[in-house]
Amino acid sequence: MPPLALTLGEPAGIGPDITFAAWRNRAELGLPPFYLLGDPRYLAHRAERIAPGVPIKVVEPAEAAAAFRNALPVVDLGIEVTAQPGRPDRSSAPAAIAAIRRAVADVQAGAACAVVTNPVAKNVLYRSGFAEPGHTEYLAKLAEEHTGVAVHPVMMLWSPELAVVPVTIHLPLKDVVGRLTADLIVETGRIVAHDLRRRFAIAQPRLVVAGLNPHAGEEGALGEEDISIVAPAVARLRADGIDVRGPLPADTLFHAAARANYDAALAMYHDQALIPIKTLAFDHAVNVTLGLPFVRTSPDHGTAFDIAGTGRADPQSLIAALILAARLAAQTEPLALARHA
Repeated sequence: MPPLALTLGEPAGIGPDITFAAWRNRAELGLPPFYLLGDPRYLAHRAERIAPGVPIKVVEPAEAAAAFRNALPVVDLGIEVTAQPGRPDRSSAPAAIAAIRRAVADVQAGAACAVVTNPVAKNVLYRSGFAEPGHTEYLAKLAEEHTGVAVHPVMMLWSPELAVVPVTIHLPLKDVVGRLTADLIVETGRIVAHDLRRRFAIAQPRLVVAGLNPHAGEEGALGEEDISIVAPAVARLRADGIDVRGPLPADTLFHAAARANYDAALAMYHDQALIPIKTLAFDHAVNVTLGLPFVRTSPDHGTAFDIAGTGRADPQSLIAALILAARLAAQTEPLALARHA
């Protein structure tokens, strides 16, 4: 199997730091081979400061697996990075964007088996003229460029304890009701069920759908959206043959006994999904993009400018993202949640 393509992310953030830490633990953790897309001179200088035992080797993707044992393989993008830890500059966005584009191109060409992305700083990208809302949407755009087929990307946060999908993502809470539709819930649920079967080898995925309102609307007493939007969507998914229940009260959906009865939960908005998984698996949850023609995972955290370049960044989430990406790409064993093992 080809190596993983790991993007640089925001160079002034902790992406380089956690990459160094992951590579240093490669043998102990049995990490799959990966290569980092970035500026090798910048990375070598950063490694000298915080990870002097990490040698950098400039490679092409085909050489990465062989080099991985003795050095961190880096594919040179030809873009000089001048940003300092914690201080992004005008080189940050071009380097981050180029790494994403190259990673997708490598996977589409068969040179890499999956894309793993280090964290980016959206405000830095926006200031450069970046037009997409975030990583996920940009990956979907690139997938469409390569395949000519429109895709609907779905963000799933995965951990052994919980897998959860926000149906609406980065919206102000006041805008959620206006953007939440039965069609959106149905399309999201179909993609989740499909990729749980195809990528995670769960033969009959079990989904639950959280209600939008407290107590799932209390039969309309606390809002009619669960009756008019969520319940019809659940009925349509069930008519598709998907094992799905809902709308269910979100406040009783995430304790251990409840989690034993489903493989993934669909939440109606960002915090309804992310608060439980970050409570249960803050250090090791993985962001997985479903609905793409390739595997993409990412650490479930940001750039952490305040500790970038100090060597204090925790690599656990990146390590989990690398391991999960390789396993999903290989499709060789079931990846049901740990409670099913």
